[in-house]
Amino acid sequence: MRLLLVITGLGMGGAERQVCDLVDCFAMAGHEVTLVSLNGATLNRPVDTRVRLFELNMQKTASGLISALKAVRRIILNFKPDVIHSHMVHANIFCRLLRLIVPIPRLICTAHSTSEGGRSRMWAYRLTDQLADISTNVSEEAVDAFVAKGACKPGRMIAVANGIDVEHFRFSENDRQSRRQELGLPPGGRLLLAVGRLTEAKDYPNLLRAFSLLRPQDRSLYLAIIGDGDLCQTLPHLAETMGLAGQVHFLGMRRDINAWMSAADLFVLSSAWEGFGLVVAEAMACERVVVATNCGGVAEVIGKEGILVPVKDSQALAAAINEALDWSVEQKRRIGQAARQRVVERFSLGAAVEKWLQLYQGKVAE
Repeated sequence: MRLLLVITGLGMGGAERQVCDLVDCFAMAGHEVTLVSLNGATLNRPVDTRVRLFELNMQKTASGLISALKAVRRIILNFKPDVIHSHMVHANIFCRLLRLIVPIPRLICTAHSTSEGGRSRMWAYRLTDQLADISTNVSEEAVDAFVAKGACKPGRMIAVANGIDVEHFRFSENDRQSRRQELGLPPGGRLLLAVGRLTEAKDYPNLLRAFSLLRPQDRSLYLAIIGDGDLCQTLPHLAETMGLAGQVHFLGMRRDINAWMSAADLFVLSSAWEGFGLVVAEAMACERVVVATNCGGVAEVIGKEGILVPVKDSQALAAAINEALDWSVEQKRRIGQAARQRVVERFSLGAAVEKWLQLYQGKVAE
């Protein structure tokens, strides 16, 4: 099968990593795969060299849009894909418009969040909905949110969960010790970890406020945050004004997230909104106890193997972190093992790939 995947950009977010993982798996399975990135710096890229990558660096102007449409039209005419699969709002709308100027046998458009923008974007989704064969989102809650906002009619969008490489994301004692030494954690130090872009959606001020409530009572606590983004200057300054500069480590972009998962004593997600919560599944695959805000598909991922708290409630988040840290070693071990088993059974990358291939062939009920 010839597969063309189009994504808004290849930054360091969960959607971008998911797409790169998928195209690698498709290529390994013998499919011909081309990946198009519309704009932005390429920080994630496929590993498999058989995947052809086009980076358009599309300008955000009318002429830039027209040039990009012509460029992808040429790619389609030369490659002749059986399926085009777009990811994220700009690529989704782009590919729907593309269908007006070039034949596309099958077009699937995937959103990756409960919120992909304001009214104008929801209007654009609704206006172009019929140009896609089917749309998907990463959780049932995200699908319901799109229907409620009028972005699509009921039945026109289905949930297809993200998948992770459960062999890559697994606990390693060696990684645990090396990363903790890298941070210079003292003996008995306990590490909280958060991973995600430094943007409004991840609500890191919520996490910092919760941490500030805990730290005065527990000097053994430390926090590491992996990610980059619009708030890369603001958040360290906020931590400093809270008197947390020595206890909060901003690690920037890291490609060894699996190792840092092992280093953590507790994984924390403080988001205001999410789609699927890919990093939650990754932490669970590494047998970490998770405390997370109840947003997007996070509850669908965690099930009963973690703690959920309301969004934007720092006191509830702090209380849940404190509760999880107080669990016995045996309780943490049991929950960690159950969490990994849940991810292996429900959210493995192999399962996601199989679901996509079925959908590409029209075998999944729409």
